[in-house]
Amino acid sequence: MAYQTINPYTNELVADFPDASKPEVDAAITAAHEAFLSWRTTPFSTRTAVLAKAAELLRAEKRRYAELLTLEMGKVIGEAEAEVELSADILQYYADRGQTLLETEKVPVALASEGEVEIVSEPLGVLLSVEPWNFPYYQVVRVAAPQLLAGNTLLLKHASNVPQAAAVFDDPFARAGLLSGAFMNLYLPHDLTEHVISDPRVRGVALTGGEQAGVLIAGHAAKAGKKSTRD
Repeated sequence: MAYQTINPYTNELVADFPDASKPEVDAAITAAHEAFLSWRTTPFSTRTAVLAKAAELLRAEKRRYAELLTLEMGKVIGEAEAEVELSADILQYYADRGQTLLETEKVPVALASEGEVEIVSEPLGVLLSVEPWNFPYYQVVRVAAPQLLAGNTLLLKHASNVPQAAAVFDDPFARAGLLSGAFMNLYLPHDLTEHVISDPRVRGVALTGGEQAGVLIAGHAAKAGKKSTRD
């Protein structure tokens, strides 16, 4: 699988990027896990500040981020800028609500004598996010924002035709103060996907994509006994 930027208007190959090797994949998992061990205990105020700063950076450099979408997947510039704004809004939403979204919820049971059930939100660990090409930023942020807020860390495997849009998100998160390793783009080849999912430090996988990809990813997750979602 080739990760390539091909201008959809001219069909010109602009850039290509090598698949991650198995040692590089293992190093990324290690970095994400080590980041999780610190990030899961990081105060909510710090987590929300990171999300808010990332939103600010996206808005401040909206044109630059939008032009990358136009280059890689052909979105007209107005729609590309709107996607950047939407992504910033999602980050800001979770920054504004912060800890209240993860507060323990008490749920009554049928018989009062049996007391209450508590729903507690706790971080899981490293998650793999597999995303499609059609909304390169939105698809990433709608997973990354709530998961980073919750204390998880993420490895991103994006569509092969938007490699620069995938990699660019490392930058605003890093400049916003996110721990190194807590969000990492990975040019993951298909033949190493199961390897990532089966690693015990990777606790779940989220996929947005077609039925065929969903069946494949869900199969790997089920085999490894991991949580998985598809939409």
